[in-house]
Amino acid sequence: MAAAVLRLCFVLLCLAAPSRAQESFLRPADITKLPSTPATERIFYGLDPNQYADLRLPTGPGLHPVVVVIHGGCWGELADASMLANFSSTLTEAGVATWNLEYRRVHNKGSGWPGTFQDVARGMDHLREAARRYPLDLKRVVTAGHSSGGHLALWAAARHRLPKSSPLYTADPLPVRGAVSLAGVPDLRSFVDYGKSVCGDRHIRLLGGLPGEVPERYHNASPGELLPLGVPQRLIYGAKDRSVPHDLFLDYEATARRKGDDVEAIVIESSAHFDMLSPQKDTWRTVEKAILGVVKDSGKTTQ
Repeated sequence: MAAAVLRLCFVLLCLAAPSRAQESFLRPADITKLPSTPATERIFYGLDPNQYADLRLPTGPGLHPVVVVIHGGCWGELADASMLANFSSTLTEAGVATWNLEYRRVHNKGSGWPGTFQDVARGMDHLREAARRYPLDLKRVVTAGHSSGGHLALWAAARHRLPKSSPLYTADPLPVRGAVSLAGVPDLRSFVDYGKSVCGDRHIRLLGGLPGEVPERYHNASPGELLPLGVPQRLIYGAKDRSVPHDLFLDYEATARRKGDDVEAIVIESSAHFDMLSPQKDTWRTVEKAILGVVKDSGKTTQ
């Protein structure tokens, strides 16, 4: 009898206590504490203090392919470019230039619609100026972003699809040859209700209203509504991640494939939302392989 009671208590304690795997999930503070190498240069693409990119160059001769790195934080104040400094440093050590992009977020003046998107576009296009001074291969530019930055990474690869009537339209956008979205949001319209428990109202403030109020904005800002992108796309998400519904990745993958895109949703079984950002975790091998694979393919891709 006593043994049975002890077994029952043990089971109840196991159910109530978090597992070791859960306890090991990384938080934003863990990521920002990771060491990084100094940027080769911080380059401003506008007059606002948030309009800059940190350029890191690998060692070695020749033109370097570029990974444009875009941080998340619910499009708001929850993160800035320092979140992906270690991420950028590690990719640069692997042999690619990184352009860690900062932009105005929904708590900044002039942000939201259309400012945040215009910042990403201007930051991307400013690589042309940087390439006049640094050995950058602008024929091999890919984007990689985390969380809301994953949404922006896909959008940056989609903006050549924007209609001329859109305030986000650019006549000659810098071509993006591939995109990697890490726990990103590929479809803003489908994220509206779920996102309230994750981002509060930041994702709604980003576009200035709900889909029924500003439908055209959702169409122009959502990668899922601008398909096909015409470039390789990799959607990486963690099986333990509860910040973005997994159906969004799978639905986007199915739609993109149906429209002829090279796209793959990659699940990392051991990862929650932030684990994939740390080179110290086993998850990094999957992330780095996906990004460098898209970089390799970028030399063969045309839009």
